[in-house]
Amino acid sequence: MAMAVWLPAGLAPAQPATEPALAVLSPDRQQSAIGKEILERLTNGHYTRIRLNDQASSRIYNEYLRTLDRTRSYFLAADVAEFEPLRERFDDLLKVGELKPAFNMFNRYRRRVAERFRFVIRVLDEEFDTLDFGKEESLARQNATWAASVTELKGRWRRQVKGDVLNGLLAGTEREELRTALRRRYDNQLKRLAQSNQTDVFRVYMNSFLRAIDPHTAYSPPHQSENFNIHMSLSLEGIGAVLQADGESVKVVRLVPGGPADKAGDLQAGDRIVGVAQGEEGEMVDILGMRLDEVVSLIRGPKETTVRLDIIPNVGAAGERRIIRIVRNKVDLKEQQASSRILEVKVAGRTQKIGVIRLPTFYVDFAALRAGDPNYKSTTGDVRRLISELEDAGVGGIVIDLRDNGGGALQEAISLVGLFIRKGPVVQVRDGRGIIRVHSDPDPGIVYRGPLAVLVNRLSASASEIFAGALQDYGRGLVLGGQTFGKGTVQTLIPIRRGRQGQLKLTQAKFYRISGDSTQHRGVIPDIEFPGVIDKTEVGESSLDNALAWDSIDQARYDRAGETAPYVDALTARHHRRANLDPDFVHLKARIARLERERRENTISLSEKTRRERQKSDELRELQSENTRRVARGEKPFASFAELDAHNEKQAASAASQDDPLLDEAANILADLVELKRTAAAAPAAQTGS
Repeated sequence: MAMAVWLPAGLAPAQPATEPALAVLSPDRQQSAIGKEILERLTNGHYTRIRLNDQASSRIYNEYLRTLDRTRSYFLAADVAEFEPLRERFDDLLKVGELKPAFNMFNRYRRRVAERFRFVIRVLDEEFDTLDFGKEESLARQNATWAASVTELKGRWRRQVKGDVLNGLLAGTEREELRTALRRRYDNQLKRLAQSNQTDVFRVYMNSFLRAIDPHTAYSPPHQSENFNIHMSLSLEGIGAVLQADGESVKVVRLVPGGPADKAGDLQAGDRIVGVAQGEEGEMVDILGMRLDEVVSLIRGPKETTVRLDIIPNVGAAGERRIIRIVRNKVDLKEQQASSRILEVKVAGRTQKIGVIRLPTFYVDFAALRAGDPNYKSTTGDVRRLISELEDAGVGGIVIDLRDNGGGALQEAISLVGLFIRKGPVVQVRDGRGIIRVHSDPDPGIVYRGPLAVLVNRLSASASEIFAGALQDYGRGLVLGGQTFGKGTVQTLIPIRRGRQGQLKLTQAKFYRISGDSTQHRGVIPDIEFPGVIDKTEVGESSLDNALAWDSIDQARYDRAGETAPYVDALTARHHRRANLDPDFVHLKARIARLERERRENTISLSEKTRRERQKSDELRELQSENTRRVARGEKPFASFAELDAHNEKQAASAASQDDPLLDEAANILADLVELKRTAAAAPAAQTGS
């Protein structure tokens, strides 16, 4: 029997007669059937065996409301109060395929957005020349409450216009050029708003529903099929960036090592992209509110062409925006392959050689492997060769550098661990039924027995975490650097209505270390932690809403391959003594402290005088910090910030010339470990007189 569905009486999306009406969007029967199939797939196949109830309904409501208006810039408090009775009804509505209330909320959202954009255009047309930048007022990065009245909401948006104009003035843009550009931005957004259709509403609602379960479960409708791999992996061909939708903007999750964005050096993890332009002269297209696949199509393009991005940096003052330029290209496969170098470190009066193997991803040539080619390209094969070359060169230890390595072929992570242990389990995988499979290295051979360290950071994820966690559990090597990403779930692609209506990416399993600890959410905690500039509240699994929790299972049966734990305290003490005196580390810590202060700022001044004074103060502070470092290193200080800025641009263009204090310190710690082990081995011999 059909279930009676309650709808809030006032939720009808009527338009005031004074405004041009937007088309009222309504669901169709096919979308109702798709929604019920997605729900069935979710309840039968998701790792957590999810069951919809009032608690889950509340999460869905929160996620949908947050998706529509993350910064609380459009809805009024009265709108939200009107929506509130739906909070515990979404579960019942989804079960019967009733989508109308969600569509009505979206229609109200479109109406409010149109009202706000029309207001902004009126401000630009009628008040632009009288905007007062001498007045001391501020703009909130994110509003804490819903506006109680239209008047309050207009005040917020008038300040938003002032903030946009002031950013342009500080960047040197002429006032009239700014007025034209901003008016065009909001005109375009109004046009885009009018073009949204029922498929857009259904996609937004379904993905809000799925994100309320976990952030990696997602629905992709049919029209996105040709870009499905991009949509699912969130990997952009053209600039080499991994993105995700974040409210109305698009957030950079990480950069592909060796890609154009990585080499350019201006785009960073956590940055938000709000505009895209083609070439040096192309019009900046505002991408706020665009689908991720639409943003992808704008950023992708022929190699050796330029794309300009309007970004809100993750590091910097609240509300700051910058235009950056990236020349598109394909990621050079050689940049993704394992490579090596040798660092020389002085410890206890001796110079030690420490080998470094840089591993940007876990790769394998599947086609050659399937064809039976014994010389197929793989991570394990390349690292095996590099280890041999480093040992021939007489290195005393090896650092495996996995910073920014977002994962790749799981089997390669498993076989790579096998180069450093005899044999045994590497990772455990548990599915939603509780069945645990143990993936092991079956090869009893050991390629490298010497001292080992693994260098990781917040962008080391998935297979990188499995590799680092296994070596840490075996006691085979030190893990150094920053807490890793925490991506410990496994997804599977499932066709909807036999593939004719899109695909569902569904979380169906979880990774566990051989110790029994999950890598999910928590990641791998280093034995010795280094400072890092990446904001953990913006990047990493723990920064994602509704991420599955950390947990543990029974440990696998394995024999430890070594013992690094007894040395960690002594190594940590040596590290801190060195870091407190090292100019690069002192400079890095000062920069991190400054960035953390800026991140805590939720408001930005709209006074031109205050902002220019702040700009000069920031430049002076950065110049002084850099010159303190240079003097300590015996280098000539910069005479001005402009000279420093030019130097930084030159450095960014040549990644090979950049200093890497974290890698240098990892080599120092490993050299310390070699020395401590040598001293410990010599002590018994001295006592016995041998």
